[in-house]
Amino acid sequence: MTNSMMLFSAAGLALIAGLAEADTSGKRIALSNNYAGNSWRQAMLETFESTGKQAVADGVVAAADAYTTSENQATEQAAQIQNMILQGYDAIILNAASPTALNGAVKEACDAGVTVVSFDGIVTEPCAWRIAVDFAAMGREEVDYLATRLPDGGNLLEIRGLAGVFVDDEISKGIHEGVAEHSQFDIVGSVHGDWAQDVAQKAVAGILPSLPDIVGVVTQGGDGYGTAQAFRAADRPTPLIVLGNRQDELKWWAEQRDANGYETLSLSIAPGVASLAFWVAQQVLDGEDVAKELTVPFLKITQDTLDEALATTPEGSVANVTYSLEDAQQVIASAR
Repeated sequence: MTNSMMLFSAAGLALIAGLAEADTSGKRIALSNNYAGNSWRQAMLETFESTGKQAVADGVVAAADAYTTSENQATEQAAQIQNMILQGYDAIILNAASPTALNGAVKEACDAGVTVVSFDGIVTEPCAWRIAVDFAAMGREEVDYLATRLPDGGNLLEIRGLAGVFVDDEISKGIHEGVAEHSQFDIVGSVHGDWAQDVAQKAVAGILPSLPDIVGVVTQGGDGYGTAQAFRAADRPTPLIVLGNRQDELKWWAEQRDANGYETLSLSIAPGVASLAFWVAQQVLDGEDVAKELTVPFLKITQDTLDEALATTPEGSVANVTYSLEDAQQVIASAR
């Protein structure tokens, strides 16, 4: 992780010295994931698998296995969690299909002595740990940015994520709060892009003929490039589209910047939060006193940092940060 991405000051490092490092070499950790149908989720799984594989090789844990449900259904993920309990995992890292529908299965895991750490899609069951980004703040920041670029306001199109998922609801809530504060904007259309470029492109293409002129598009990630392609195919002017850190979006942004000075903002939670969740679970298994609520900032890319981010983001992937044990210890220390 580069210095610019460090989350906490050096003062927080002093607290790390008090963190014990007991033996977790016999512990087994599993990832329960509800969806893998976009580049963010693929990068998240790759980061978890890379982190877990290295931790197993180093003798930190005995196993770090990833499982993804075939459908984004809370009932299927609940059954998956129950199977993990039966398989004897010591900790479950959970990207949840619902903040509440999995609480029963999570409580079963806790009652069986299993540590549960939720991230991205978090759960509300009190026995679980939560690693959260303030997604509502992310939505508000999108509108705040548009207000600085488009002071006269205008019509906005909202691209939502996967219906029924906590992250989608929170980002959308923040966007609407932002529009309420910046009354010069109106949301005149909303579609679900499922955080996937192809889905977003099709959804936007379907709604565009019914929409008036659009000055800006508020998004959730994985949808910006598809949105731009839909506007182009409809032969409509390209609005100011807030992007979500995907490589194809960043490449398109750089091309538009070089061609006509296009300027925007890109922001999203880093898929590497899965590695942070892994190390938080390991520290809980290690006997550490870890606060149940942990917060990490979202990863933001500006006009000034676009080239650096694009150069370090693999084709077909998403801008990322991988968290180390030391990073997790800093997160834990800062929450005390």
